Amino acid sequence: MLNIAKLFGKSPFAPLQTHMDRVASCVGQLPSLFKAIGDGDEKALLKAAEQISRLEHEADLTKNDIRTHLPKSLFLPVDRSALLEILSLQDSLADQAQRMAQLACLYPLPMLEELRDGFVRFCQKNVEAFWLAREVVKELDELLECSFGGIEAEKVKGMVDQIAFFEYEADQIEYMLKRSIYQAGEQMAQAAFHLWLALIAEISKLSHLAEKLGNRIRMLLELQ
Repeated sequence: MLNIAKLFGKSPFAPLQTHMDRVASCVGQLPSLFKAIGDGDEKALLKAAEQISRLEHEADLTKNDIRTHLPKSLFLPVDRSALLEILSLQDSLADQAQRMAQLACLYPLPMLEELRDGFVRFCQKNVEAFWLAREVVKELDELLECSFGGIEAEKVKGMVDQIAFFEYEADQIEYMLKRSIYQAGEQMAQAAFHLWLALIAEISKLSHLAEKLGNRIRMLLELQ
């Protein structure tokens, strides 16, 4: 385990960035999970799910360590509660990856050809939103150096706006994908039909949470 207490001495945001790296390792396994679903490869699916579960646990350990060592009386350039809220949102992203993995392993999901393209685009767009949110977290030190203003702040605001657009695009694909699932419903077992809808709903939360994280960081710019 990294010495989180020392990281706070380096930068108030370094522990958050370290945690986000752990979260990124977890979410980074999702493309393998989605590919296994598309290929109908149960062995690869279980392997990806196990990896996601292990990495989510590692992110949890880092989160708990940060909470334990977060200064209560030392001066911080941002409110302590804001740091904890950002940490919680990051944690939710890893939790969400684990929920997807668990759902995907409940019952065999038939990948009908009429679903394939929409499913691939939908997954990609949600993951894109996450990676951009991670980039926003990486910019926190630069924001601090610029006193949360100037060109750097405008850059981050633009990134947050792009996350929101990715989330919007994901929502549009989700609607079309759900239409396809309902239209193909008679070709599936009831369990598979309902699981598809549940899985799509859980995947969509990834971009929603990424947007929420971006907006919370944007609030730092407005409050400084």
